[in-house]
Amino acid sequence: MKREHREKGTLSEVIGRFEGKKICVVGDIIADVYIFGKPYRLSREAPVVVVKFEESKVYPGSAGNTISNLLALGAHVYPLGFIGNDNAGKKLMQYFSQHKNIDINGFIRHDGETVTKTRILAGDTHTSKQQVIRIDRDSNRPVSPSEKTILMKKLKAIAPLADAFIVSDYGHGTINKDIIDFMRSTAKKKVVVGDSRYGLEGFKGFTIITPNESEAYHLGNLDADHDINTVGKKIMSRMKLKALLITRGNKGMRLFLADGKTYDVPISGKDDVADVTGAGDTVCAAMALSLAGGADFYTASRIANYAAGVVVMKRGTATVTVEELEKAVEGKR
Repeated sequence: MKREHREKGTLSEVIGRFEGKKICVVGDIIADVYIFGKPYRLSREAPVVVVKFEESKVYPGSAGNTISNLLALGAHVYPLGFIGNDNAGKKLMQYFSQHKNIDINGFIRHDGETVTKTRILAGDTHTSKQQVIRIDRDSNRPVSPSEKTILMKKLKAIAPLADAFIVSDYGHGTINKDIIDFMRSTAKKKVVVGDSRYGLEGFKGFTIITPNESEAYHLGNLDADHDINTVGKKIMSRMKLKALLITRGNKGMRLFLADGKTYDVPISGKDDVADVTGAGDTVCAAMALSLAGGADFYTASRIANYAAGVVVMKRGTATVTVEELEKAVEGKR
């Protein structure tokens, strides 16, 4: 159901308040590894294409991608998470160390491997490369109790400084009950945005969560026979949230508020998306910054929608800049 809404400031005014906002991101930081190549013959060993290596790149993924988007949008970021002392971890640290608006002391290094998602993309020289296969590698060691204690201590130290928080849980062991309880308490005073692949039910009492449609149906314990309004209202009735934003791909977004109001946010951009990798991370970043800047939930959702519309037109793990976001809002993209 669509509703008329009076916004707290224009979208451009809210975006103009992004710069310098202090956002804490606690979550699973992984390495997105991209291997690019050119297919040039069939293998004699198996009925598969042989791809000739051209180059490889490493980008921050999961919570790391949320951090990258915040930096691109002008925020000052306090990251909290674990990174291994392997080559992938070294490249992540090099990437983040290039930025001045980040407190890299929040990265806790350990002797294990960094969680990685390796994507192999192949295509001819003058064509867009397509993903052939993805190989995931978990860390070879769990997070130790002492490391969890260190992270919790850092989180408590950062809490008074931050304007808003993002909890980014991809199921790799960073987020635990102590962190969730602390964030739930913090949400009584500050903005806490929750994003989780598998554990959204634990985020009860957060300011807002941002599941995609399939995650929302799972959280609501409902099947596809139920409409999205039924799903959203059930989640709101038991999660004690101030708001719920369900991202719906080419159907846009649906926003549910604690007072029972709902809003449609139509899709931004084109239907022919290039890559949806990391779009949810972008939504969280734009949402947290907008709310930290005083926007209401509907205005923040519209900005997050525009931001996602920019990154899905880029290949791989991508970010959106303030300039790109402003152009999208103005319809110049």
